[in-house]
Amino acid sequence: MSSETEAVKGNNPASSGTATGGENLAPDGSVVKTADKHFGAAAFQAKYALRDAAAGTITGTMAIPLSIGIAMMSDYPIKVGLATVVFASFVGWFMAWFRPGNYIGSAGIAAGLAPALALGVASFGMENMAFCIFLTAAMQAVCWHFNWQKYLLVAVPVYLVEGLLAGIGLKIFLKFFEFTYEIPEPAVTEEFWNTARITMCAISAAGMGVFVVLFAKFKDIQPAIPYFVLIIGGILVSLFVPVPMIVVEDVDLYLRLPVPSADVTIMMMVLMILFCAMLATIDVIEQVMSNAAIEKIDPLKRKCNSNNSLLAIWIANMGSSFFGGMTNLDGLAKSTTNRLAGAYTKFSLVFIGSVVCFFLFNSEYLEYLPKFALAAIMMFSGYKMIAGLVHVTHYGPYAMMLAIATGLLVFELGIFEGLVIALVAHAIIHYMVYTKHDNMPGRDVIKRYFENLKRDSGNLQ
Repeated sequence: MSSETEAVKGNNPASSGTATGGENLAPDGSVVKTADKHFGAAAFQAKYALRDAAAGTITGTMAIPLSIGIAMMSDYPIKVGLATVVFASFVGWFMAWFRPGNYIGSAGIAAGLAPALALGVASFGMENMAFCIFLTAAMQAVCWHFNWQKYLLVAVPVYLVEGLLAGIGLKIFLKFFEFTYEIPEPAVTEEFWNTARITMCAISAAGMGVFVVLFAKFKDIQPAIPYFVLIIGGILVSLFVPVPMIVVEDVDLYLRLPVPSADVTIMMMVLMILFCAMLATIDVIEQVMSNAAIEKIDPLKRKCNSNNSLLAIWIANMGSSFFGGMTNLDGLAKSTTNRLAGAYTKFSLVFIGSVVCFFLFNSEYLEYLPKFALAAIMMFSGYKMIAGLVHVTHYGPYAMMLAIATGLLVFELGIFEGLVIALVAHAIIHYMVYTKHDNMPGRDVIKRYFENLKRDSGNLQ
């Protein structure tokens, strides 16, 4: 990246090695402003190439079990999930040359949408999911064209989104909890708590304990370490103790048009459109929230452009629909690993995609991964999503109550139903407060809402 030096006299230039606003401090105390608009700066810089290569290799390895777990939670074939990660990674790197959204984000399948995709598979059948992903991408393309993403976090409060993610996290946690006591079929007896199952529970508890301890120790240094230790340790345990292993379905990946099947009725089409609108909205909101976090951990403090990120998302979603792929976004867990592993540009995505691509075409190696190790990783991911409710405390008791209620509704009824009920309840409560307490006419309440929406959106990046 080329740089330009501005002789800016700071009040305390020696207080930190990095200044705010994407600037670095030179040894003489002057501010070195990074020229992030330089062509290709987000995609490749020769001086960071080796760092990005190492970071991408580490992050790609760590992304394997996460992607497997999310694909399983989504009721998608594992190979399709991995193919989506590969495609999204290369699309993300390519778009970084022209329209960078963030600089160190790692593209992949979205954990927050896993239960929604599973709902889509159950409701519309796998044969119609490619069309659903295509329609979702088309909606996101419209959102990108008009830059509507800046309104979403105003129209849908952040604390409601945290509640939504908490409900999804609970689903993920309980789904993979079953793996912690699953035993090989030959070891199943009429007695549920036999020796094999007790041993399996002890191994799972030990694996989870080691993972949590290592994550707490290395999360700010190298968060990939607990993943490596758990996976390698799980493989070693499986050599001495019979444990259930991951089974990778051998599916053919081929290009086909993402069109609905012939038996789709008008009513089903309406439901599919509503379903895709929900997918598109949640995917965009998650990306906007991820960008806010990625911006904070960027080593050069470069600003993110969420609308540019949305461009890469909808292109990758639309492209993946032609081989039956899944939804994608720059996940925070993988992006954090990418950053702490040493990434400075999106060039790391080339290596992330390459590592995942290797296992995609050599999927037999994935069957060495024990289910209990995958369970520990996914349960921890679910816990982190639930723990996000702590952020809601900053918004007050009303926000916390609504977030918890949203999480429970999502868990019990589903993402779409839970989100709609929570939004309606939120609107009714505000309407009653303004009309009954503040004695505002109903028309003025609605007018004030849209005025605030327009005003507040101007402050969003």
